[in-house]
Amino acid sequence: MARAASHFVPRAPWAWAFFGVAVGLAIATLQFAPARWLAGPVERATGGHVVLSEPRGTVWNGSAQLMLTGGAGSTDAMALPTRVDWRLFPRWDGLLAQVETACCAGQPIVMRIRPRWGGMRWTVGNSSTQWPAAALAGLGTPWNTLQFEGDLHLKTEELSVEWVQGRLAIAGRAELTAQRMSSRLSTLRPMGSYRITVLGGATPTLQLDTLEGSLQLAGSGQWVGSRLHFSGVASAEPERESALSNLLNIIGRRNGPRSIITIG
Repeated sequence: MARAASHFVPRAPWAWAFFGVAVGLAIATLQFAPARWLAGPVERATGGHVVLSEPRGTVWNGSAQLMLTGGAGSTDAMALPTRVDWRLFPRWDGLLAQVETACCAGQPIVMRIRPRWGGMRWTVGNSSTQWPAAALAGLGTPWNTLQFEGDLHLKTEELSVEWVQGRLAIAGRAELTAQRMSSRLSTLRPMGSYRITVLGGATPTLQLDTLEGSLQLAGSGQWVGSRLHFSGVASAEPERESALSNLLNIIGRRNGPRSIITIG
């Protein structure tokens, strides 16, 4: 027994020191990871349509110039008037994010991202924000042709979106009000104001209504799986039809004084 014990060699102190240094470096790297490390995943997740340009700070507490683009190979790009600031907080079940930008969100937008088996769930806290419609031109076709101007007011109530194995599930409500809209395709300014309402449920729905204006828009749709099926109609007041003719030709299939809008 004594002979066996004499062959025991304790782990060298330098091995434990090396392990401690490695763990410390890993924690420090994660804690102080530069903000640019977040830009790549955001761009890939959005197909290149959202770009975090000129990032500053860290992954967890940083800012960037948010740009909407037409995606890979496109030269279209539009930036928000002010930088976007974010804070990320890891949670045992996912990630908590607070996002704000001076131009468009008076209060931080609180979001949670929770991984799911074969997907993820994205939850947005109740919020009220306002965005420039002109930024949509950065997304490329057809937005760069329409070049809308006006204010987009977005309200969310208990909104959550979940992707599981390619299927989309929506809960809660989102309401987008497009106020005093105009387009470079029409001399009429403004053309009108409109509301798009998304309601979650077993079969999520989308409703388009005209609040006021010479360009009349109406339609409804629903999500089947992850695809939106929408049908609507655009028309102009008789005395404004000539001023809106070019726009009606672009946004749908022309049928006399009306334009038929179909998605999916």
